[in-house]
Parts: sequence; structure tokens; C-alpha cells
Amino acid sequence: MKQFIASKAFVVRDGKILIVRESAEYKGGTNIGKYILPGGKIKPGESHIEALKREMREECGLEVKVGAPFFVTQWQPEINGEKIQIIAVFFECLTESDRVTLDSNHGDFQWINPGDYDRYDLNAGGKDAFRAYLERSQINAR
Repeated sequence: MKQFIASKAFVVRDGKILIVRESAEYKGGTNIGKYILPGGKIKPGESHIEALKREMREECGLEVKVGAPFFVTQWQPEINGEKIQIIAVFFECLTESDRVTLDSNHGDFQWINPGDYDRYDLNAGGKDAFRAYLERSQINAR
């Protein structure tokens, strides 16, 4: 089984989080039609932060400031008939812009309140990341 490591962005702007939906045309997609947190595979020689900044520019047209990682998970989707393992590290990121320009692999985006994540058709990794983010927020508020 192939294994990939991905950097995923929890982009925060004005208290809202950016989610994007994979389009039906995305050939390498594992979450067609579902909302996900933006980000993707780390290329050989790239750091998590370099990969995340690159992915945010490519997928969303956004420049981000990458903060600390707050959640790690894995899942095993099938792509083109081959099962793979994706290990994803989620980072809190900040952006000064709310102007999102999606690439052709993504058909929609939303800025959502973190507590409303369950109203959207998010992939499992995204749901887990939102739960971890909210739990961490409650701990930090104490």
C-alpha cells in the first residue's frame, strides 16, 4: 500500500474557517462532492509549511501564515482502484484575504463558523479536525 503525508489548512479569518468542495472533474480526488479542508501531499524535499503554503496558493489563491499543528489523523481511500494511506497533519493558518480563487479540482467554498461544521457534507478527516479544534478551543478558554 502506498503512503502519503499531507499538510491540511484550518484557515481562520474573522472567526470563520474555510472549507472547499472537491469537484466531479477531480481525477485524483478521494472526496468527490464533499467539503474538505484545503491542503495536499507534501512533495519530496518540502517541509509541511512549504507544502501548505504552496497548496493554498494553488487550490485557493490565498497567502497564509501557518501556525502550529493541532491534529494528526489517517485514512485509507481508494484512488483509481488502488488503496492508499494518507497521514494528514492539520495546521491552524491565518489569512488577511477572504477572496478565494478555486482551482479546477474544487467547485465551491464556504467560510463557516466552527461549531456549524456538522451542517456540511465534510469528509471524515475534516469532521475529526473540527472536533479537535473545538475541543482545543474549549481547553484554551479555561
